[in-house]
Amino acid sequence: MEGFWEFFWFMFVCLAFVAYLSVLFSIITDLFRDHEMSGWVKAVWIIFLFVIPFLSAMIYVIVRNDGMTQRSMAAAHRRMNAQGVYVRDDGGQSSAQQISAAKGLLDSGAINEEEFRALKAKTIMQ
Repeated sequence: MEGFWEFFWFMFVCLAFVAYLSVLFSIITDLFRDHEMSGWVKAVWIIFLFVIPFLSAMIYVIVRNDGMTQRSMAAAHRRMNAQGVYVRDDGGQSSAQQISAAKGLLDSGAINEEEFRALKAKTIMQ
């Protein structure tokens, strides 16, 4: 039975370590995301995170929890807005719109029938 408990303890320690690393990376990300905090204060926090890891991580999360949440939500909103702008601007046209535009070029004489068929085939293959 000793083998089972050793394995159980090992798994528990691994889980705790992964959880701590997750919290540590969240804290470090938040430190660099906070533009109001000076560089020296950030450096002190990072030193404490590596010298007194668990205690300083708990203190940071307790003391700066609201700010962490606000900065994280603001970053998520910026990413969502940037993605929306990218999709609207660079998302392009639908296949039907591209074929219609190519047909307009064909009708205006800017391209010939062969080029129109090539554009149409390329659009359909996308």
